[in-house]
Amino acid sequence: MPKQKTHKGLAKRVKVTARGKVVRRHTFRGHLMSGKSGNRRRRLRRPVTASPADTRRTLEVLRRR
Repeated sequence: MPKQKTHKGLAKRVKVTARGKVVRRHTFRGHLMSGKSGNRRRRLRRPVTASPADTRRTLEVLRRR
């Protein structure tokens, strides 16, 4: 049976840290930024770790366990 391939679309969007956490970018950053406050825009710049449920599902797709 051949090996499962990594989902390249997801691999380009997330990064797995050395401890196994999944780091992703914020949503709501594409456009319409003028209607959002400066504090909110600054917060949206920073990457964030995915929730435990998303982390588990993401790692399954990336590593194809």
